[in-house]
Amino acid sequence: MDMQNDKHSIDLLHAQAHIWNHTFSFIRSMSLKCAIELQIPDIIDRHGAPMLLSELVEALSINKERTNYVYRLMRILIQSGFFVTQTISNGKEEKEAYLLAPVSRSLLNQEPLSTSPFVLGMLDPGLMEPWQHMSKWFQNDDVNPFYTTHGMMFWVFAGQDSKHNQFFNEAMASDARLVTSVMLRHYGDGFKKLNSVVDVGGGTGTVAKAIADAFPNISCICFDLPHVLDGLNGSNNLSYVCGDMFEAIPKADAVLLKWILHDWNDEDCIKILKRCKEAIPNRECGGKLIIIDMVLKNDEVSQNSLETQLFFDMVMMVDQTGRERTEEEWAKLFFDAKFGDYKIIPILGLRSIIEVYP
Repeated sequence: MDMQNDKHSIDLLHAQAHIWNHTFSFIRSMSLKCAIELQIPDIIDRHGAPMLLSELVEALSINKERTNYVYRLMRILIQSGFFVTQTISNGKEEKEAYLLAPVSRSLLNQEPLSTSPFVLGMLDPGLMEPWQHMSKWFQNDDVNPFYTTHGMMFWVFAGQDSKHNQFFNEAMASDARLVTSVMLRHYGDGFKKLNSVVDVGGGTGTVAKAIADAFPNISCICFDLPHVLDGLNGSNNLSYVCGDMFEAIPKADAVLLKWILHDWNDEDCIKILKRCKEAIPNRECGGKLIIIDMVLKNDEVSQNSLETQLFFDMVMMVDQTGRERTEEEWAKLFFDAKFGDYKIIPILGLRSIIEVYP
């Protein structure tokens, strides 16, 4: 039979290729992690010119018996869009050399807004192993696959495992630096009328410190659990306060929740939102809640963004008890917590700023 007319065989082969592609899609992220750990982006950048494979191998701190494998690692990273090649000639022969793709400048260690800590934090074995137990979780009574794997919730695990806690805090700090730089450029007016802000779940204080530096007249509080704030000291208009957001939140003109609510189910979100409402004055006195989180949007323009948002939704299912939400789902939370109104400001790429008013 003519293969071109055998639709059944063609469909089977296409299905196989599709399944294989998804089966091995983890190779992209693991190869990226390997490149970061070997400092390949930084080595190529420091070289200052297109870098030959032989030059890259010589610069890498690797077992030289692995030399022949570096090309294969670079080939998949080129396919994934992290590096590009350029042909260079010495007059006698032409060879391919490596350059950073534009996106990889965000992986460089010296970049203030480097995303490498986030990559390494999210791909840490402690966070990857729960994915192996997702089907088991669907069949048991555990709260999430992370608990099935580790026998404890994520935040307890982070408090007990210093290495994991460091990885996670560095990951969150790297993201906070990037998001805050954009937020202060495009949402600076949102802070100008405030006298005080409390960053709830603020980690090591990256966001609170940036706001404090940009607005010296604003009193900024970084509010988080004791093991997160251990050893941190405030300065000038920045202070660190330990506590539990489910119990009480320090009083301020505005409460900031960056990437907090997506960690929690609807019932817990409403509890947190009510504590936020208690911490701020009414709208007429300038009180507001500032949320940085994803708003799921399903349309043709944002299909690529939606896929990434859905990846995060699965992360919340596996590691936490939360979810990513649509505007309708956000609105229900706000109104169930007795807030009066809200406004979505989509200026943070995959995430948005959501102002919520008492």
